[in-house]
Amino acid sequence: MAAPKTQATSDGILEAVLSSLNDDKAEDVVQIDLRGKTAMGDYMVICSGRSSRQVAAISEKLVERLKAKFGISTRVEGKDTGDWVLIDTGDVIVHVFRPEVREFYQLEKMWQPGAAATN
Repeated sequence: MAAPKTQATSDGILEAVLSSLNDDKAEDVVQIDLRGKTAMGDYMVICSGRSSRQVAAISEKLVERLKAKFGISTRVEGKDTGDWVLIDTGDVIVHVFRPEVREFYQLEKMWQPGAAATN
């Protein structure tokens, strides 16, 4: 009999995401609270990997850990190229970038309060 899965709350998923990213040495991790701003999720997490290979590895491990802990299937886009991987858990959206790609898109500036005014 399989071990019971942990209840998947948005805060629990966020905690697991941050732990996984830390374990895999993701860089410049930014967490953005989306509650009350959009219906697409409760949190957004943005981080960088040093290379396409690390971006893909960080993403794969995160998906595996979330499935093992919560039994949730995530939607993943962009893993084949390793420039920008989007992982959507439903409640927490994770973006894993190569640094150059992250700098180009600057997602943090779109979502952080007051960030648009500081240019």
